[in-house]
Amino acid sequence: MDKKTEEFYTRLKEELGNTSSWPSEYLYKFIVPTDTFKVKKVEDAFDNMGAVIVTKKSKTKKFTSISVNLTMESPEKVVEKYLEVSTVEGIISF
Repeated sequence: MDKKTEEFYTRLKEELGNTSSWPSEYLYKFIVPTDTFKVKKVEDAFDNMGAVIVTKKSKTKKFTSISVNLTMESPEKVVEKYLEVSTVEGIISF
């Protein structure tokens, strides 16, 4: 992981720790190139966690947005999931 990415996740962890009491509900948002395998890989990362997952294709159908809403135990667990799905090629997290 590069230094900029590491700093981002460190700052995110701190902000989540300061602004929420844990466990807490968290909404992940991702955009991936529309590819069944890539979408499934993101969905599988949250399988059996009680997540509510909503997917929506872009107007051009080139990209799929994925919203994942679930209760997470801690800021560290939130960041762990971001890192887990970051291996999906072309994924954008926000």
